[in-house]
Amino acid sequence: MNRFVVISGCSGGGKSTLLAALQARGYRTVEEPGRRIVEDETARGGTALPWEDSVAFARRAIAMAQEDLERASGWQGWVFFDRGLVDAASYLQTLTGEEALSRWCSTKDYYGQVFLTPPWPEIYAQDDARRHDLDMAVAEYERLLQDYPALGYETVLLPKDSIAARAEFILASLVLEA
Repeated sequence: MNRFVVISGCSGGGKSTLLAALQARGYRTVEEPGRRIVEDETARGGTALPWEDSVAFARRAIAMAQEDLERASGWQGWVFFDRGLVDAASYLQTLTGEEALSRWCSTKDYYGQVFLTPPWPEIYAQDDARRHDLDMAVAEYERLLQDYPALGYETVLLPKDSIAARAEFILASLVLEA
């Protein structure tokens, strides 16, 4: 059974905070490729940023997600990913029309259930790395709601609840499946 669990969904829906809570409970986590790319590109004056060169950004996110999977292959136990390869390929496919999902993604990459954070306007906030508005975040969420199942993943919507309750929800789902 694959132990790589993706937490995806709407930008600004609490994914990173949820992963921090899972990490605090002793689980291995992998930070979102997009945020790491923005941080790196900004620090070195690069242009592979979603608001400058979105195609280069998406291609770099695919490469980083592949590296994350390879690195995590040596880890034991459940590993939680803040987004992943499907998110990056879905974005590239939307931008370019190329068949990025079928080229780079399979149901073998991650655990069969993908946990999605729904749009949550009350907690959504823009920042230096998240410059897009809520409407764009919702469009991304709706695209992922289609793309994950098209690849054979079951999507599970996370409740709009406390971080602790969301973490318990995920862990209980995994225990039932294990």
